[in-house]
Amino acid sequence: MAITYNNLYLDIRQLLKKGGVEAATLEARELVCFGSGKTREELSRAGSLYAAPETEQRVRALAERHLAGEPVAYLIGEWEFYGLPLDISADVLIPRPDTEVLAEQAIDYVKTQGECRVLDLCAGSGCIGLAVASQAERARVVLGEYSDAALKICRQNIRRNGLSGRVVPVSVNALEKPERNLGEFQCIVSNPPYIPHADIPGLDASVRDYEPHLALDGGEDGLDFYRAIVEKWTDALVPGGRLYFEVGIGQADDVLRIMRAKGYGDIQIVKDLHDIPRVVFGTLCTEV
Repeated sequence: MAITYNNLYLDIRQLLKKGGVEAATLEARELVCFGSGKTREELSRAGSLYAAPETEQRVRALAERHLAGEPVAYLIGEWEFYGLPLDISADVLIPRPDTEVLAEQAIDYVKTQGECRVLDLCAGSGCIGLAVASQAERARVVLGEYSDAALKICRQNIRRNGLSGRVVPVSVNALEKPERNLGEFQCIVSNPPYIPHADIPGLDASVRDYEPHLALDGGEDGLDFYRAIVEKWTDALVPGGRLYFEVGIGQADDVLRIMRAKGYGDIQIVKDLHDIPRVVFGTLCTEV
C-alpha cells in the first residue's frame, strides 16, 4: 500500500520510539532523508507526496539496522557538530553534544588570541578543530591524528567546510613526542581515548560493536593519553598557552593533578549538559 513521505517518517519515528531510541524524532528524519535522497527542506516539501516502494523498503531497512545497534551517523555517513556538516565513517568516533562543550571553551579562548596556532590532537573527524576554525577566523588549526583512515575523513571535512586555507591535517602519534618542525601552539585541545581497557566490553553495543576501539581505549585506567600528552606535548605549547581536555566520568580530578604536576596553573573543570565534569583546561605557567 502506498505511503506518503510524511506518514513514512511518522511510522519510522514510532518504530524507533518503541525500540527505546531517545532521539527518535531527529533520527527518523535523518533516515528518511538519506533513504529517499532528499534534503530536510525537500522532505518537508514532499510530505504529502507518495514515496516509491523501493524508497520505503530502503528506509525501513535502515531503521531495522539502527534498531539492531548500528548508529545513524554510520548508516548515513555524516553528522553535524557545532553547526558544521561532517563526513563520518566507522574509522572515527561520532561527534557528540558533550564534546561541543569542549569546543566552546576552546573557541572562547582562541577568539581572544587573534592570530594564533591551534592543535586538535587525536582529531578523529576533525570536529573540534574545524569548529574552532569556523568561529575564530584568525586562527590556523592543525588536525593531529594517528589513524590514516581518520586523516582521510579530516581532509574530506576540511574541504566540505571550505577551510582548506586555515586548517591542515598532520599525521602524529599523541603518545610520542612531536617533531620540532610541527612548531608551537597557543592552544592545544584534545578529546583523547579515555575508556579504561577493561570497561570496553561493557559499553553500549552501539559504541562497542561499531565505533573504533583505537579511539576509545585509554589504557588500564583510561589515563594513558592524558599522561603522555601532558608529559610529551607541553613543549609544543607556548608559555602562557592553554591545554584543553575532554575527560570521562570520574576522571576530571586525576587529569587536573596530572596537569598541575607538569606546571599548569589556573586549572578549571567545566561540566557538560548533564552536569558531569567533562572539560579540564589549564594555562602553562610562563616559568616552565
